[in-house]
Amino acid sequence: MENYMCETCGTQHAAGDQPPTHCAICEDDRQYIGWKGQRWTTLAALRQDHHNKVQPEEPGLTGIGTEPGFAIGQRALLVQTPEGNVLWDCISLLDAATIDAVRVLGGIRAIAISHPHYYASMVSWSQAFDAPIYLHAADRQWVMQPDPAIVFWEGEEQRLWGGLTLIRCGGHFPGGTVLHWTAGAEGRGALLTGDILMVASDRRYVSFMYSFPNYIPLSVAAVNRVVAAVEPWAFDRIYGAWWERVVAVDAKAAVARSAARYVAAIQSP
Repeated sequence: MENYMCETCGTQHAAGDQPPTHCAICEDDRQYIGWKGQRWTTLAALRQDHHNKVQPEEPGLTGIGTEPGFAIGQRALLVQTPEGNVLWDCISLLDAATIDAVRVLGGIRAIAISHPHYYASMVSWSQAFDAPIYLHAADRQWVMQPDPAIVFWEGEEQRLWGGLTLIRCGGHFPGGTVLHWTAGAEGRGALLTGDILMVASDRRYVSFMYSFPNYIPLSVAAVNRVVAAVEPWAFDRIYGAWWERVVAVDAKAAVARSAARYVAAIQSP
């Protein structure tokens, strides 16, 4: 049996003799079915013509992304701490070269994911490194490959170790989560946000959406909730879900001015 993987969102599904009949994640209005219809691949097939780039982002933080791009195209982030490393968000491709590179960096003590679009092949990563997967319980229904390694945490915060804390923001998904890294940005603090807070092309700003590919905005109340969730935390840098989508400095002020701009635009007569 194979764990078939959706080519559009990159999510690996439970093992079966045939591909699933549909991908629930892509059928949801936050995502979309590929323009060529629902198509499937496997991890073995993906390894034939893709590889992962492993590249430092700053001391203690390493990006891992697939080339050429696959599915949504996000890159994962490996946060290194003396108490053990956390893989933030996930990507679909996992191969021997990536496993070796990550082990050189200290391996993975746990995996934590911002929202269902980046669940990818999380179970394969978990099995390779014997690591639990932290997901917010509010997004439980979107797990396409159940596994005993998945830890469904509840509430508004989940402290890990080494100055790492998961913060529930909601927004894009009810369980939408960001990771606060106290040691990031040379000790000024960093947020790893996926696209819960989406780093804009003008990297002085972030934005907030219910659906990015389908251009569905969030409500003012939802945006205010996201901002309120991160306001108590000190951070000077934001790492988004893609290479170079980084608010390098003054990130906390960037969130405030971004929210003000968003609310003013959506409430304009």
